[in-house]
Amino acid sequence: MKLKEDMNPLLLQVFHSVVWVYSVITFIPWYFFSGAGTNLERARRIKARSVSGHPAGPYRAINSQDKLVAWLHPRVDTLDKMFEYAVSRFPQRDCLGTREVLNEEDEPQPNGKVFKKVILGNYNWLSYEETYKAARCFGSGLAALGQRPQCNIAIFCETRAEWIVAAQACFMYNFPLVTLYVTLGPTAIAHGLNETGITHIITSKELLQSRLKAILCDVPRLQYIIVVDPKPTSWPDIPRGIMVYNMDAVKEMGSKPDNLAVDRRQPEPSDIAVIMYTSGSTGIPKGVMISHGNIIAGITGMAERIPNLNETDTYIGYLPLAHVLELSAEMVCISHGCRIGYSSPQTLADQSTKIKKGSKGDTSVLKPTLMAAVPEIMDRIYKNVMTKVEKMSKLQKTLFVLAYNYKMEQISKGYSTPLCDRLVFKRVRALLGGNIRVLLSGGAPLSAATQRFMNICLCCPVGQGYGLTETCGAGTISEMWDYSTGRVGAPLVCSEITLKDWEEGCYYSTDKPNPRGEILIGGPNVTMGYYKNEARNREDFFVDEHGQRWFCTGDIGEVHTDGCLKIIDRKKDLVKLQAGEYVSLGKVEAVLKNCPLVDNICAYANSDQSYVISFVVPNHKHLTVLAEQLHVSGTWEEMCNNSQIEKEALRIITEAALSAKMERFEIPKKIRLSAEPWTPETGLVTDAFKLKRKELKTHYQEDIERMYGGK
Repeated sequence: MKLKEDMNPLLLQVFHSVVWVYSVITFIPWYFFSGAGTNLERARRIKARSVSGHPAGPYRAINSQDKLVAWLHPRVDTLDKMFEYAVSRFPQRDCLGTREVLNEEDEPQPNGKVFKKVILGNYNWLSYEETYKAARCFGSGLAALGQRPQCNIAIFCETRAEWIVAAQACFMYNFPLVTLYVTLGPTAIAHGLNETGITHIITSKELLQSRLKAILCDVPRLQYIIVVDPKPTSWPDIPRGIMVYNMDAVKEMGSKPDNLAVDRRQPEPSDIAVIMYTSGSTGIPKGVMISHGNIIAGITGMAERIPNLNETDTYIGYLPLAHVLELSAEMVCISHGCRIGYSSPQTLADQSTKIKKGSKGDTSVLKPTLMAAVPEIMDRIYKNVMTKVEKMSKLQKTLFVLAYNYKMEQISKGYSTPLCDRLVFKRVRALLGGNIRVLLSGGAPLSAATQRFMNICLCCPVGQGYGLTETCGAGTISEMWDYSTGRVGAPLVCSEITLKDWEEGCYYSTDKPNPRGEILIGGPNVTMGYYKNEARNREDFFVDEHGQRWFCTGDIGEVHTDGCLKIIDRKKDLVKLQAGEYVSLGKVEAVLKNCPLVDNICAYANSDQSYVISFVVPNHKHLTVLAEQLHVSGTWEEMCNNSQIEKEALRIITEAALSAKMERFEIPKKIRLSAEPWTPETGLVTDAFKLKRKELKTHYQEDIERMYGGK
């Protein structure tokens, strides 16, 4: 969608004429030297095809029509072998990096709150060889503490270098690693630890103090806690029977010759590598059993979609490693000798909440070339930049809009715009360090507006992917030279996709112009199932007559003529209204999230009602401006509860819905403005910022009754 060009029509015509002359003069030499023709051919080519010839599929990538790919290198079929292979090729190259904390300060805010700010130094690096030695000693130390092969061990820790060292140790020694989101509630944490029979857990000082200590008595089998931080070295207030060790002490124990000499039992490809507990968006988290072979297959498929991936690349790790997207992305990087610098959402950029004003955020120091992000983070970048554009002088804003629209036109043809990138978008690109060449989006659907903004302003392709924990995060990823929006690309070389008819939603593989149906993913990346949950395993997984394992996703997709997949609905998000119309709540949310007034939104509908309602987290700046226009003053909570503001916000949201050509019955008739943001800490969204509909319904039950006339 183009930005509005608000300038004199005559000057606009002159500008377009100048651009046309410039394009004509530079086109032929640029076309041949840049390889634009080749990229255009790649973007337009068929990317996947049905191997059966039937519109339902199964669809496979063009380069894996005969056989799905299960590994990167022959005989490198487990995660310990993959790491050993990388260490043998890149022993002295940087592997894991952590920034030094130079200073911490408390910064009082005008509202009386106190924020902790940090000043960080440069990255300190462990080489591949040093990382391997640390993991080997740590695994040996865990074995000395009684951890046995094929007995589960848990990690409950923030994303940091020690997480990967611990994980590699567990992979080497065949300790199945149980991962839990740090934002899970106490009941869910205790459930995961007890269900998997945990005796050893790896955590951080902060999480032991704030989250784990309160539930230790609820985990009766727990015997050992390993804290990754070097200090403190003693914990006097831990319940009797539980021993606490620091990671360094365990490594030292493991480095003793007698312990290192003990034979380790190496894993088989079919052995469990990870039991990954989901974020619990639909209730109690489920533990997904992921084998070594599953992860190797998944990262093989992902790596194939990243052009020229090699040891010169730098990846920034900040998403939760307990999420399959981040774990898979980091394993892809390690398999290719890339370096991984660690960060957090609070220190990512210069403007991040924990970075002291005037000091540099992590992207400015690290200057990564590769990055993974969930749509929530990209939506924030998009809205922040567009808000700053609105505050520019008329000349600056005009130049930005003209350059934006010109570049949009060019990339839709498959062309690049080096002059615009250098003169106009350089400062925006610098927000993420200035060197990003591939941005991978996953975890939730990315809106077309945000994807196009990232393409234009960050000057890099956005590979939108589709996968689930149950498929190792692997399913599809769009090719980097495919600049279309709203699609998630063709199947990876490790997986295939079939469309299953869904009669209730009226989605059939015989639909025109594109076949539609529930997405089933098959391949060596499809996991072993849910831990101790045979009923769900029978419901969600099956093995076909060829021995191929499949997962039923519950998502509805359509396959385009070039073999690319588009997610169009979700079975669980479809609600039938009183008059018989079907409303896709996910579709309503995806469209209305593009409204500048909306930071987050949850659509809701009762089948015995005739209209949709919504809970909305408003954008602070836009709602404040709206309140000023309506001459309404007060605290943020008072503004959100003001009926006049609520009515005007509904009008703006309705206008946005109509301009997006939503059906009348899909547009919310009533809304509730929420003063509190939805974060994983509130329990209303997952770590990937997916909505927890059940919790949101409970949280806003009184508002639901009011909006449906009950009160």
